Amino acid sequence: MIVSKISDLSPDELGGLAQRGVVMPPVQALVEDVRDRGDRALREYTKKFDGVKIEDIQVSEQEIDAALTPPTLTKALAASIRNIGKFHEAQLPGGIRLEIQDGVTAGQRIIPLHRVGAYVPGGRALYPSSVIMCAVPAKVAGVDEVIMCTPPNKDGAVDPIILVAAKLSGVSQIFKVGGAQAIAAMAYGTETIPRVDKIVGPGNKWVTAAKLVVYGAVDIDFPAGPSEVMILADEKANAAWIAADLIAQAEHDPLASASLITTSTHLASRVREEIDKQIGGMPRAEVIRQALEGGAILIASSLREAIDFVNECAPEHLEIMTADPSAILGDVRNAGSVFLGEYAPVSVGDYCVGPNHVLPTAGFARARGGLGVCDFVKRQSYQALTKKGLDGLRETAVALAQVEGLDAHAKAIEMRFR
Repeated sequence: MIVSKISDLSPDELGGLAQRGVVMPPVQALVEDVRDRGDRALREYTKKFDGVKIEDIQVSEQEIDAALTPPTLTKALAASIRNIGKFHEAQLPGGIRLEIQDGVTAGQRIIPLHRVGAYVPGGRALYPSSVIMCAVPAKVAGVDEVIMCTPPNKDGAVDPIILVAAKLSGVSQIFKVGGAQAIAAMAYGTETIPRVDKIVGPGNKWVTAAKLVVYGAVDIDFPAGPSEVMILADEKANAAWIAADLIAQAEHDPLASASLITTSTHLASRVREEIDKQIGGMPRAEVIRQALEGGAILIASSLREAIDFVNECAPEHLEIMTADPSAILGDVRNAGSVFLGEYAPVSVGDYCVGPNHVLPTAGFARARGGLGVCDFVKRQSYQALTKKGLDGLRETAVALAQVEGLDAHAKAIEMRFR
């Protein structure tokens, strides 16, 4: 990890931390191949990338019904679903209807999407939490069908915990396909996998790139690639806890980003020592070390400089461990999700607090926040005019049509009064 004062970083080093960008591997040809050859291409790519030969792409109802998890785990899934559902129910938008002027009524309807595709990563770990985070808000929004793609394990099956989470969350169909090929399949449809209206969910750089490639043929949520955490702390923060939180996000992926911004040189040194102490013996130690190589421990000259740097980076997750975290929150414009205080680690937010853990990465938190109910609905406007209402707008509309040189627009209005 880089250990440096923010002011001592070179422009290249500063840019590398603050402007990560989306890694775009070459997936265009793969996406087009799946679009053109459907299920046949899916089976070939699954064999090539996952080392698994699959005949049945869809998980059968019998497999889903037979899936079992220990009672304690089932209870944990149910508790997570309850909290995620409660938070997202509060986000439900309402329609509007108002009289603009006499005889002119306008409104907006909120309409759920018909079919949504959820991508749930696999490979290095199991992510039942991502099943919940994608499916529950969609069902709260009123989406008719939520289908799911996830990579098969080495036996060509989907782990029971993923199946149970999907069933409890309201997923309609599950498919044993992962990677960029799964994104292409949901975007264009195949003989087995239906085409969706929107694709949501996190994934690696290949999945993220594929989502950007298919955008336009289908809607997507946003780039939700390798995990990012930034911790803003002062001299009183707990170094061991900070180190643990950095390590927790680093274990996701070698490309994960984990950084500390602090006003205390002493804390920076203690955190660095704690990281070395805690990594030893961890099952995913090599992944953690690779990820932390791209991270940083930065020393800010003031809290203001630290906050400005956070807003420039727009991290996916931001933890604030200062004497008064709430006092800082109002100055944080760019962060996917903010965790206030030493007892609010990102780890618990990944599972069961309530807000969604599918969040924008690569700086996209400058423009939007995490996945929510509004991602699964569309706004449809309408207007109704009486003759009197049209007459009241006639002069305004005709004047604007004429200045734009659109005479037919003006005529379509005027002819109603001849």
